[in-house]
Amino acid sequence: MMHYPRLTEELFTIRDWLRFTVSRFEESDIFFGHGTDNSYDEAAWLILAALHLPHDTLENFLDAVITESERKHLAHLIERRVTERTPTAYLVREAWLRGFKFYVDERVIVPRSFIAELLENSLSPWIESPEMVESAADICTGSGCLGVLLAHAFPNAAIDVVDISPDAIAVCNINIANYGLQQQVTAIQSDMFSALKDKTYDLIISNPPYVDAPSMAQLPQEYRNEPQLALGSGMAGLDHTHTLLREAVNYLNDDGLLIVEIGHNRDALLEAFPDLPFTWLEVESGNEFVFLLTKEQLVSS
Repeated sequence: MMHYPRLTEELFTIRDWLRFTVSRFEESDIFFGHGTDNSYDEAAWLILAALHLPHDTLENFLDAVITESERKHLAHLIERRVTERTPTAYLVREAWLRGFKFYVDERVIVPRSFIAELLENSLSPWIESPEMVESAADICTGSGCLGVLLAHAFPNAAIDVVDISPDAIAVCNINIANYGLQQQVTAIQSDMFSALKDKTYDLIISNPPYVDAPSMAQLPQEYRNEPQLALGSGMAGLDHTHTLLREAVNYLNDDGLLIVEIGHNRDALLEAFPDLPFTWLEVESGNEFVFLLTKEQLVSS
């Protein structure tokens, strides 16, 4: 347990606090996986965000002396990160995905998705031109982050972001408003497709819950501090994916595409659906995590 008065009397500059925070993280057993993979990057993120400084200005402010109230605030956040294992994203109310900043809090999981990487190129070559997509949906959207990325990738598209959680929908609306996308992106509370009657889309994407039961039981505390509803998906981690594969065909326009992220469940998926001609999309980490199917392929299965 840290002694706040001593800390606030001994550490004055951002350089002091950066060094201390890295040391504190290194000596702890915290888990990285919500935007960084090491103590230095995590410490820099926490400090700069807590002090409301741009993330690319660390070098300019290293020797800046911070106020007593700021020092107390930092000490409190660092203690929570280490003792409660609260993800930094929740502590500073922000997360980053492919260069986009999103508001997050404990009502949603911290944004992370391989689909975000694919949206940087507007799903080329699977979609010839971004202008061709006039409607899209993100099912199990969480914070709405992929919906915001959809809006930037497909500026002509009307986009629905869908989640069962009213708390998640509230966070979605914050991010939609922060990017000024109220006219393009609509947040809908729905258990998967249940509230989307008569709606059809050129593109449906989903990064649904996909952690299987054995993995759920072994998650680090940082992940246990996220909404468990947004992580687990039955014994094999495929309950939500089964729903998508069963129902998406009814909500796709002709020539529509379904793109789904499934984590490490490729083998289980192929065993469950041996006749579906999945196309596996290449991302930086490999081609095992995101699949694509056309409406025609879903109809034929």
